Amino acid sequence: MDWSIQEIAKLAGTTSRTLRHYDDIGLLAPTRVGSNGYRYYDDGALVRLQRILLLRDLGLGLPAIGEVLDREGSAGHALRSHLEWLRREQHRLARQIASVEHTIGALEGGERLMAENMFDGFDHTRYREEVEERWGEDAYAKSDAWWRSMSADEKTAWQQRLSQLNRDWISAHERGVDPAGDEAQGLAQRQFEWLRGIPGTPGGGSAGPTKEYFLGLAEMYVADERFGANYGGQAGAGFVRDAMTAYAEREL
Repeated sequence: MDWSIQEIAKLAGTTSRTLRHYDDIGLLAPTRVGSNGYRYYDDGALVRLQRILLLRDLGLGLPAIGEVLDREGSAGHALRSHLEWLRREQHRLARQIASVEHTIGALEGGERLMAENMFDGFDHTRYREEVEERWGEDAYAKSDAWWRSMSADEKTAWQQRLSQLNRDWISAHERGVDPAGDEAQGLAQRQFEWLRGIPGTPGGGSAGPTKEYFLGLAEMYVADERFGANYGGQAGAGFVRDAMTAYAEREL
């Protein structure tokens, strides 16, 4: 069984034009083209389109999506991994929704806000194994103790500071700022200062992260597609990497 391009566009919430573009760039070819010139897609094509849309929602650009799909062997294995990640995110978002609903109810009802209920779902510990594997148990232990020692207001301020930094990175990239220019280098300096403020950062403390760590982190922003979403996609992550690299070579 196969479906026409119009049927697939409607089912996937996209457009025929988008699907034709995916074909033009080699991302999603139709299974067959009818005598009338219409494109048709079978089950395998639908699975690939689902993976494309999932990766796009993570913030990846189309070239990066093509690289991920080409690198992965089994569609089923890749989707199971993605499903596991989506379920974790679903659980985390459900907790965040409940947390925000509780805050709204307290504000509207004139009740006292309970700080311990306001940040449920904003859970940094989900990266524990990854941090320990990359940088050691001591690095995680120090950063975890630092985070837990902060008040609710301090945590909120820290999250807002990071969100603003990420927004400024995205804005600079979208405006075509030179990664080696003054504006981007100012952002790289802010990135350095942000890292310096986190206990457990390799080579951190008053001197700040080492050049090796700073460069390695810059490369990881591009290599690990999850970071792309923080900077508006993989192209944005590449801009951040280039600016951080220029900063490290100049200042560290």
